[in-house]
Amino acid sequence: MALDPVAYQPYADPDDFIREVTDLIWVDRAIGYIRENYEPDSIVHGVLGTSVGRDEVIQGSLMRIADTPDRIGQAEDVVWEQRGDDAFLSSHLVLSIDPHTGFRSRTIANCLYRRGRMVEEWVTRDGLAIALQTGQDPDEIAAQRKFAGYTGSMTRPPKPDITRDGDSGPRPDDFRPEVEMVLEFLENVWNQRELEKVGRYWIRDLVLNDVADRTVIRPEGYRRSLLTLLRAFPGARFEWRDVQTHHAERYAGLRIAVTWRMLGVYDGMADYGPLTGSPVEVLGISQFLVQDGRLVKETRVYDDLAIRTQIIGARGDTAYEPTNIY
Repeated sequence: MALDPVAYQPYADPDDFIREVTDLIWVDRAIGYIRENYEPDSIVHGVLGTSVGRDEVIQGSLMRIADTPDRIGQAEDVVWEQRGDDAFLSSHLVLSIDPHTGFRSRTIANCLYRRGRMVEEWVTRDGLAIALQTGQDPDEIAAQRKFAGYTGSMTRPPKPDITRDGDSGPRPDDFRPEVEMVLEFLENVWNQRELEKVGRYWIRDLVLNDVADRTVIRPEGYRRSLLTLLRAFPGARFEWRDVQTHHAERYAGLRIAVTWRMLGVYDGMADYGPLTGSPVEVLGISQFLVQDGRLVKETRVYDDLAIRTQIIGARGDTAYEPTNIY
């Protein structure tokens, strides 16, 4: 089933649509164009929870642009996949750089567009990168924010088979062997903690673009990065919410984007100050590059500041006593 051009007109294709519309709003400052680009009741699942309505998007975009007016965001990848005959789901990886200071960070926005208008979005930002590069205290920034929590589709259990149907709806059965391989890797290594299996799925010279603008190489680097994420939440589980694929020479071949959520309890290593034993939700998106049936690169974006916000908000006067005495 061919995608009806009404999904991306007047642009050449969804990739062109995403890149040009984003530039129009964020570089040319056409903030008001969001009224044309988003449905009035559009839904956005961000790092601090779910918001409904495009007015909040307009206001939030204005504040971000005003706060960092010199930063330029450029498309590093657009993984888009059809959703029915008039819609597509895009995973837009944005590399933002301030040419005057050199500060840089990444954002991934997964947007469900129907007939050229955004209806639901999942967006993750690497807030820690900016905090560290500008010399700000991440805890001080986090303490000024509030975790609102998720509503709508994020409150429902993930679909049982996201290779067929995720939060964004039924998907085409494209690149099934590669999609199943990525999801098998995530389940075995991330959830089952079988970290020795990294080399089974990845090439030796792997690259991981991690949060805080860190780049990690080789299987052992990947294992240590995952351990760093999990050690504060040792019992955490990941759920896979959605997946999309796209093959393009422009972006080095087949990319597979996975939207995930980590659900854990802050009862492990005290990386964020005194333990609280409180629940933590982390929305994340990973884009994988697959070549010759092997994983080559991952760009992973979640907001460490949103983790801190939840922990700080749950901290009370009574110290939490961990129960693991192993």
